[in-house]
Amino acid sequence: MAVRVILLDGVVLYRGDTMILSGVDWRVDEGQHWAIVGANGSGKTTLLNVVSGYLWPSSGAVEVLGETFGRTDIRALRRRVGWVSTFLREMTPSHERALSMVVSGRSGGIGLYNEATAEETNRGRELLERVGCGHRENHRFVTLSQGEQQRVMVARALMAEPELLILDEICAGLDLAARESFLTLLSDLATSPKGPTMIFVTHHIEEIIPAFTHVLALSEGRVLSAGPKPEVLCGRILSEALGIPLEVSEAAGRYWPRALS
Repeated sequence: MAVRVILLDGVVLYRGDTMILSGVDWRVDEGQHWAIVGANGSGKTTLLNVVSGYLWPSSGAVEVLGETFGRTDIRALRRRVGWVSTFLREMTPSHERALSMVVSGRSGGIGLYNEATAEETNRGRELLERVGCGHRENHRFVTLSQGEQQRVMVARALMAEPELLILDEICAGLDLAARESFLTLLSDLATSPKGPTMIFVTHHIEEIIPAFTHVLALSEGRVLSAGPKPEVLCGRILSEALGIPLEVSEAAGRYWPRALS
């Protein structure tokens, strides 16, 4: 029987009188890696905040990594979930070095405020090497290229050995070469025997690399479709999700949308 990583059952979330999520049902099993797509305001980031325990649903049930919300210590659960997002990058102290930034992920912090142990420092160096930034360990984080900063943030998220890794629009702002290099890193993580389950949020369908097995399409807080990638990444569903007529072609395991005139 498949091991559940995420289970959302009828999740509804209101902000004031506005419904942000509407009856969301979603299941992620071990061995799957999911992409989430949808237009701005479709509920993607809100959904991630629910999964991470930063937002509580108005109704419905949430289970993450075998823990049921309302019956578990959310703070302890969050330490099992890594999150990489541009807003975290922007919170980094200007003096922080790449290595200390990675090591700070041991407790989920942004920046290192207590001296690291030798074991933690060695682990941080190993992770920087793994993401291709070992030569940058003593450089200030803010002086790194955007692609390098994203790689360092992935290493930081991996420092606590998460079982679930959330990647929220992390290719935004990268040039083509940096994006493809970064996607190669994600592919390596996805195929690692002890790698975490990955949830990848994107506006750009072509960023959904072969390593991602399933797709969740959202529109106005509701699930349009959820399932194996070829079933969801089709013109009919993406046209509705993104609000524009599209046709979709597939090449080398990647999907490429084209707007219809």
